Amino acid sequence: MTYSADFRSQVIKSIKQKNMSIRQACTFYNISKTTLQRWLKNSSIKQTRSKLPTKIHDELLLKDIEQHPDDYLYERAHRFNCSKTGMHTALKRLGISQKKDLRTSKSVFDKKSDVSG
Repeated sequence: MTYSADFRSQVIKSIKQKNMSIRQACTFYNISKTTLQRWLKNSSIKQTRSKLPTKIHDELLLKDIEQHPDDYLYERAHRFNCSKTGMHTALKRLGISQKKDLRTSKSVFDKKSDVSG
């Protein structure tokens, strides 16, 4: 849960101006000590992740997509030794969505209709 910038500034102001201890502020505002110490170092709200993805590298994933364009999510996840959710997140990060064209799917066979015309 992300606390608002107003709430963060209010808590920090109460510690600095009212001479409230960190323990008292944590009890009063019902927040953890670690959270409050992090706010005292840097009270800004982070919008992005500063750590790069480590398990699924973008270049390798793009090569895998080129080599196996029709594979399912679980098949890619198995090759990369990760979860389906992790694979979904990596594909989303690259802007690649689910297949929309059913003609390329493994589940649909190219067979002619049994109805003769």
